Amino acid sequence: MKLTVIGCSGSFPSAESPCSSYLVQADGFSLLLDMGNGALGELQRHCGLYDLDAVVLSHLHADHCIDMCAYFVARYYRLDGGRPAHLPVYGPAGTEQRLTEAHASTPSKRSMSEVFDFRTLEPGTLRIGPFTVHTDRVSHPVEAFAFRIEHGGRSLVYSGDTGPCPALTGLSKDADLLLCEAAFTHGKEDIPDLHLNGLEAGQLADTAQVRSLVLTHIPPWTDPETNLRDARSVYDGPVALAQPGAVYEI
Repeated sequence: MKLTVIGCSGSFPSAESPCSSYLVQADGFSLLLDMGNGALGELQRHCGLYDLDAVVLSHLHADHCIDMCAYFVARYYRLDGGRPAHLPVYGPAGTEQRLTEAHASTPSKRSMSEVFDFRTLEPGTLRIGPFTVHTDRVSHPVEAFAFRIEHGGRSLVYSGDTGPCPALTGLSKDADLLLCEAAFTHGKEDIPDLHLNGLEAGQLADTAQVRSLVLTHIPPWTDPETNLRDARSVYDGPVALAQPGAVYEI
């Protein structure tokens, strides 16, 4: 598998990065995890506008899904070559309604479904192209999911947005790469069931015995170097900060 970071800023785009979006590719199949603010523009540096094969949305906060509205425009009104085939979009219950309301000016309430094939996520296992995807609900104010993506004996875990929870620990067990949010700073924010900090991400990586850790979803007001230091204080494996355009071979 190849993982490309499209955007990694939390809450709102930074001067350097769009919000959360991650491209996972194998065997000619392109799967996008989340499409937050600004991600669609950056995505086109790494993948053709109509070359995605599926999209998975971890939850329906704007910094993880709002550029799907812009992507609707690109697919619905495509003039060159005609409208592309329906794109599978996996998301929490109510994804179609959320995106339709956010766009506000779709031709009809069902226009989104003329270009996207909406599929409701549930905890469990599903096949998406060449990938086996295990998913479970995690701790966040809205329905939110984390994912374990497997292919060719290798595994990638994406936390989505979550506070510490057993579901994420279970998904992460022995993963080759854990792409983990670290929005909070240890000792500064303490809000249950919302986000992880760098220390908690490191503790998770250590407990789950993952082979490498990449910290992501760090908002512009959080010092990434502090979170990196905190993660390294409790986890002995390789730790990196996500950066737009970074590529990981898994």
